[in-house]
Amino acid sequence: MSKITSHEPELNQNIFDLAIPGVQQLIPYQPGKPVTELQRELGLDKIIKLASNENPLGPSASTITAIQSALPELTRYPDGSGFALKKAISNLLNVSSEQITLGNGSNEIFELLARTFLTPESEVVFSQHAFAVYPLITQAVGATGVTVPALNYGHDLDAMLAAITPNTRLIFIANPNNPTGTFLSHNGIEAFIKALPERVLCVLDEAYFEYVDVRERFDSTSWLNQFPNLIITRTFSKAYGLAGLRVGYSLSSKTIADLLNRVRQPFNNNSLALIAAESALADKDYLKKSVELNNQGMQQLTDAFSNLRLTWIPSHANFVSVDLNRPALPIYKALLSQGVIVRPVANYQLPNHLRISIGTQDENVFFIEALSTALDNVQ
Repeated sequence: MSKITSHEPELNQNIFDLAIPGVQQLIPYQPGKPVTELQRELGLDKIIKLASNENPLGPSASTITAIQSALPELTRYPDGSGFALKKAISNLLNVSSEQITLGNGSNEIFELLARTFLTPESEVVFSQHAFAVYPLITQAVGATGVTVPALNYGHDLDAMLAAITPNTRLIFIANPNNPTGTFLSHNGIEAFIKALPERVLCVLDEAYFEYVDVRERFDSTSWLNQFPNLIITRTFSKAYGLAGLRVGYSLSSKTIADLLNRVRQPFNNNSLALIAAESALADKDYLKKSVELNNQGMQQLTDAFSNLRLTWIPSHANFVSVDLNRPALPIYKALLSQGVIVRPVANYQLPNHLRISIGTQDENVFFIEALSTALDNVQ
């Protein structure tokens, strides 16, 4: 039998060249290091993960019960319309079900928006230090990303307005922002959206909405009837503790929702995800407990940073980015050796920062002790 391996490099290159230029140049999104991977590498008995902004409580008991009750029906396709979950969101937020688009996480909503509204001639505006997926989905469809320098680690709304050209189609605003945790006020965002040309769609990414202090939180859904070019995205991955099931959604005009649902894949949310999200939405005690734990943990970490003479970016989410006053990568590696997984954010142009997700009280203590040791031992 003749060998075929001699031509493989050439054949692979030929196939690679078939991809559109934007995809060829993409650098894949790097998720937080899995616990199982670190266990394989180091064989440590105790590992904590504070890297991916997950809810440390795990799913609520009522949600686990709801998932278990749905297991016998896994032979059936899920409800492709997500009727029950849409109805629950509609009742909670006082919006029409026809304004809701369900996604496999809110990340899928971003991709749907790109596929629906962007062409290679389009431009997309987002902030420096904003969520890495925005430039990824822009580049993947061949559009041009326009990065606006940050203001105090957050969005410079005036500069973002100034960056708009006749080719601008989408603007992404993360509020609170990931990975910096910065937060924009009601008045600031409302004035920004009012100033946008109607042909420019504003995506208000509120993945961490539930963690915002109630004294600062505002109801962006009240703007939907006023601004037909507004899309609000939220998720069940953070405060509702369902990151592993991937459920997100958008709120928009009925016209935008209709367009997104034309390109959305059928059955993009599995049966367990739909039932879990509906159950989680109803469990207000769990949400309250999650937020309280987060507030306590945030205070715990920032007090420790003060004691270690470190500064941090004030955060309105379930994580905090701390400035180590030196390259963060060696400290990150030293934390890994002690069984602590956090998130380096050099890819966000923050090479001296680590992003720390808020954990349980015990996890936070374990991290603080490991950080102190790393700072003392790493030159």
